[in-house]
Amino acid sequence: MLTGRVHSTESFGSVDGPGVRFVIFMQGCLMRCRYCHNADTWNPNGGTEYTADELLDRAVRYRDYWGDRGGITVSGGEPLLQAEFLLELFKKAKQRKINTCLDTSGQPFTREEPFFSLFERLCEVTDLLLVDIKHIDCGAHRALTGRGNGNILDMLRYLSDAEKPVWIRHVLVPGVTDDDEVLRRTRAFLDTLSNVRRVEVLPYHSMGAYKWQELGFQYTLNDTQPPTAERINNAKAILRAE
Repeated sequence: MLTGRVHSTESFGSVDGPGVRFVIFMQGCLMRCRYCHNADTWNPNGGTEYTADELLDRAVRYRDYWGDRGGITVSGGEPLLQAEFLLELFKKAKQRKINTCLDTSGQPFTREEPFFSLFERLCEVTDLLLVDIKHIDCGAHRALTGRGNGNILDMLRYLSDAEKPVWIRHVLVPGVTDDDEVLRRTRAFLDTLSNVRRVEVLPYHSMGAYKWQELGFQYTLNDTQPPTAERINNAKAILRAE
């Protein structure tokens, strides 16, 4: 029986897609974002194993709170590392008439097989994708996350061609991702896409730094303060964010 490794769930998520949502945080991630607040999801062998039906049975307990817009969101970690399980989960969710949302960094994306065909099938049962653009410059993206961004931008181009709606998220880190030219380049890239329904600016915070310490990892942004209201509004204006 197919199972997925899950870090945790949240019953009443309000910032992970439209409406109130049951959020499933998958285990495992290949990126090492310097500001990650879920470093405890990195280990692909951690978490608890669930079947798709077990998760959906838990989710529908809260269905009365979802209204017309809510549903389930799968986040992480990086859900696409468990794409086969995610496909089964979303297929069964659609059988139960549940709205599906995928929150992904896009890092595992490739047009090579067998991943690409699996991703195409997944898109067919995904109503909305939330996609981070952590940095528009490939070199700076690698310095920030440990990985390049070429395949992430390619995924966004594919989603645009496929007319799959996306919300774009940009974490605003002072001195790292808040440079005006970087923001303008990000907006210019977004203007090449036809499927962006919303852009969100997420101000940096260090609330997950304690997890790095508990795991024995070095947190490199201890001296970085959250962005000011002025810089947040500046980023929103350039990115035309809500």
